[in-house]
Amino acid sequence: MKNPDRLLADKFLEISAVKLQPEMPFVWGSGWNSPIYNDNRRILSYPDVRNFVKVELAKTVLESYPEVETIAAVSVAAIPFGTMVADVLGVPFVYVRSSPKDHGLENQIEGDLHVGKKVVMVEDIVATGGGSLRAAEAIRFSACEVLGGVCVFDYEFPATVKRLRDANIEMKALCRYDVLVEAAISVKYIHPSQESLLKGWRKDPANWVPEN
Repeated sequence: MKNPDRLLADKFLEISAVKLQPEMPFVWGSGWNSPIYNDNRRILSYPDVRNFVKVELAKTVLESYPEVETIAAVSVAAIPFGTMVADVLGVPFVYVRSSPKDHGLENQIEGDLHVGKKVVMVEDIVATGGGSLRAAEAIRFSACEVLGGVCVFDYEFPATVKRLRDANIEMKALCRYDVLVEAAISVKYIHPSQESLLKGWRKDPANWVPEN
């Protein structure tokens, strides 16, 4: 019986929500070279995968943060995931913009977040951790408590793990990078000889240069 993280890794590969190209890396918006491209939005188009993620995220929230009173999605890709989790748990939902709007009410948090609430953040992907850090700051500024967060996928970059830990943010992931790589090797999506290259990238993604 496979663990939920391995099951999700298999599903990622089946629906092409993840693409691995160690020899022909992608270029992220940050300018980083990356052997992986993750598009969790594809999950929403596959009801069985979508329901699996919804249930596992909700279960993780209940097991890790049973005092949760509000779900806060980190805008924008995590909004559908956060909405589904809040619906399953029957708790209020808000989402947090990367910065306040420059018009209207100039909100950064959309929805009603009442003072003193215990909040769990929902992310789709954790890479640099910047979105989670900004969201946590906005929630705490609103006089609420951040219990922690859950995400669909976490690269677990060493620098990001440290940033979140220093900010007292615990992040629980449904699927992690190492598990995804293991799954990709198991189903022959990539060759075992590419494993060291993929794991080497994760150690220092900002300075990684693909091998010729």
